[in-house]
Amino acid sequence: MPTPRKRVRVRQVLAGACAVPLVLSACGGGSDAPSGGSSGAAAVTSLRVLDYYANEPDNTVVQQTVEACGTQIGVKIEREAVPGDKLIAKVLQQSSSKTLPDVLMLDNPDLQQIAASGALAPLDDFGLKADGYQQGVVDASTYEGKLYGLQPVTNTIALIYNKDILAEAGVSVPTTWDELEAASKKLTKGDRYGVAFSAINTFEGTWQFLPFMWSNGGEEKDIATQQTADALQLWVDLVKDGSASKSVVTWSQADVNDQFKAGKAAMMVNGPWQFPVLDSVAGLNYDVVPVPVPKAGMTSVAPLGGETWTVPQTGDKARQAAAAKVVACLNSDANQLALAKARQTVPTRTSLLGEFVAQNPKMKGFTDAVQTARSRTGQLGPDWPKAATKIYTAMQSAMTSGEAPLSALQQAQAG
Repeated sequence: MPTPRKRVRVRQVLAGACAVPLVLSACGGGSDAPSGGSSGAAAVTSLRVLDYYANEPDNTVVQQTVEACGTQIGVKIEREAVPGDKLIAKVLQQSSSKTLPDVLMLDNPDLQQIAASGALAPLDDFGLKADGYQQGVVDASTYEGKLYGLQPVTNTIALIYNKDILAEAGVSVPTTWDELEAASKKLTKGDRYGVAFSAINTFEGTWQFLPFMWSNGGEEKDIATQQTADALQLWVDLVKDGSASKSVVTWSQADVNDQFKAGKAAMMVNGPWQFPVLDSVAGLNYDVVPVPVPKAGMTSVAPLGGETWTVPQTGDKARQAAAAKVVACLNSDANQLALAKARQTVPTRTSLLGEFVAQNPKMKGFTDAVQTARSRTGQLGPDWPKAATKIYTAMQSAMTSGEAPLSALQQAQAG
């Protein structure tokens, strides 16, 4: 999920260092993990790993999981975690200086940019495949027809609502835009708004808008369409009639969550990474459904978040083969389930979703949303950031200066 740094980043919440169950037997290319090459791997004694899981609890969870994978294949893991906004700059510098790590984690919309630079090895070189993975996840890790990363877990956004507030007001959970507008208006009372979302002028605002744009048939190839304009008009109307705060144009997703947990928003668009904060609020009774669609019977299409694990082109075939084994281990069935539970995310292998929801019923709404979600880079590849910038530019114009949505989108598309 996006943060103000203009990339999709999961905001970490210090909820205590939760240990993830580690299943070493699944880490060596066994029956539930992709198989990796083994040529020359025995000579490798250590591997360098780079990621951006610098905050707790993710830092501890990922450290334990990666170390366990290293133990399984007989190598020591030398892991470096950097702040999210520093990772790409560091990767590009390492690529130019030929000091890339052996295993590299990337935010999934960044993969195609790095693959296009020639810094990554195709995973089929090591026998790794993405059979059985959610298609949008595969699309995000594929560049020019080749798979460059495997992503063990994913996330998305959905509608989170306060069950008690809706019940007290006699409001049913909205499933369509008309129902969302009616419910939001009825739920607005005193200093409480009916709904909250982030329309900030960063990639975070774009991320939040995508379910509305995509579900109505809008596309990032050309945002200057009536479908996208209608979606933007919905947001404008919610603010105009007072059902949503005018401050949504400056709110991050963390700010939106603060409003919801304080009872100042009855509903919000947000992600499962907010669960630790919400669960710390005594008496807060909430649930999750997919983002409402334009008309009944339509499909809610949300964006896929999360990180993918890759094997950089280091020039050392033995180290690359060993690194591929680590990537395979991280994507085993057991580790997908364990990481998803520990990090409030969703496994990417679709056959695991039933088991995951049975064990983690609170994640059902997000698991349902993931099944129809899309990769942000699926259409435009490395050019996605340009489209994302145009989208939030048009949003801001329509919501702050009164520009008609279609006109704002036309100007942004031409810009």
